[in-house]
Amino acid sequence: MRPLVRAQHNGRVSDTVSTASTAGTGTTYDVARARSHFPQLGEGEGLGAAHFDGPGGSQTPDVVARAVHDTLVNPLANEGDVTAAERNASRAVAEGRAAMADLLNADPRGIVFGRSMTQLTMDLARTLARHWGPGDEVVVTRLDHDANVRTWTIAAERAGATVRWADFDPETGELDPGRVESVLSGRTRLVAVTAASNLIGTRPDVPVIAELAHAAGAQVYVDAVHHAAHASVDLSALGADFLACSPYKFLGPHCGVLAARPEALEPLKPDKLVPAADAIPDRFELGTLPYELLAGTTAAVDFLAELVPGEGSRRERLVASYAALEAHEDRLRARIEAAMAELPGVILHSRAARRTPTLLATFAGRDPQDVRRHLASRNVNAPAGSFYAYEASRRLGLGSAGGLRIGLAPYNDDRDVDRLLDALAESLAGA
Repeated sequence: MRPLVRAQHNGRVSDTVSTASTAGTGTTYDVARARSHFPQLGEGEGLGAAHFDGPGGSQTPDVVARAVHDTLVNPLANEGDVTAAERNASRAVAEGRAAMADLLNADPRGIVFGRSMTQLTMDLARTLARHWGPGDEVVVTRLDHDANVRTWTIAAERAGATVRWADFDPETGELDPGRVESVLSGRTRLVAVTAASNLIGTRPDVPVIAELAHAAGAQVYVDAVHHAAHASVDLSALGADFLACSPYKFLGPHCGVLAARPEALEPLKPDKLVPAADAIPDRFELGTLPYELLAGTTAAVDFLAELVPGEGSRRERLVASYAALEAHEDRLRARIEAAMAELPGVILHSRAARRTPTLLATFAGRDPQDVRRHLASRNVNAPAGSFYAYEASRRLGLGSAGGLRIGLAPYNDDRDVDRLLDALAESLAGA
């Protein structure tokens, strides 16, 4: 491990080698080691952009790109076991399911691949809604990304079912489980809830919400897209019947993943072609899978497992790596929050006690898009908007304009934070 070199930068301390100790985890997170696998970030005088746009899609490490490339330049065919091309395809699928099962602590038989989380959720909503009718109820929250709201409201309305809304507190950003409990009934068929808000980072108490939903006889669908980028995910511990995430949010390629308990998938009959496989999880996957993207997903999971080198199973190494990553990202987030509190006119809307390293900010008398453009001119990428968290942005009083979202990722270091804070200070000073 390389030594930590400390250097002053405009009154702040930068980790120029960026090896961060993670107290309490028993491990050390070496962000410089992680960054070395991201050629797009650059180093030295060729330093690339400081990326705080990870919540919309992370940068991709070289090992993931290599896995996609190697899959495509080797023989490929439809799955089978006769030719090398068939075996390569089958291996990509099997390894992809096993990797995502380890990441989510799920059964590989319950791992479904699709084009995106939105597509998978929409497909499942249509399938589940066949069993709903007038008098049935579905619960959604105003904290969620619209992919975990509109998919269910559309399905419910078509089935004649009633939609119940669970609200969050805009002052604290918290979604109290009691808000969900208050709209549950014996007719509730499904509760859709986020494991982490992609807008303000709030991490609700999903296990308690799931327990309440199951006690009412409802199933639970968890959006873990934002959560999986920052913390270890455990399907069983969350109490989810279904859970969705997107590899491209955690260093992988652009695709979606649905994880479910196999017994939750078995009774469901989605639309499919007659010759297509009828076993689970295959019956939920339409057409030929993108084998190269599945190989890239496996590589991303393996990369995450090696963020902190260690012993044990891949699942055990993932849990250890995520613990170290959380400590690293929380330290950077604390730096950003403390500095932004000293800047004029900054309003931070990310206030929940338990949250991801994702900050939403607005600025008195300033359009967030103007601040975004100034940051971009300084090669600092932090987008502005509502990011499909339509209900949440409206509930915060921000409408479709939303705010500036600052999101951390495994490759962010203190130099990135310095650049962000300098650019923000310039922008707010009218530079």
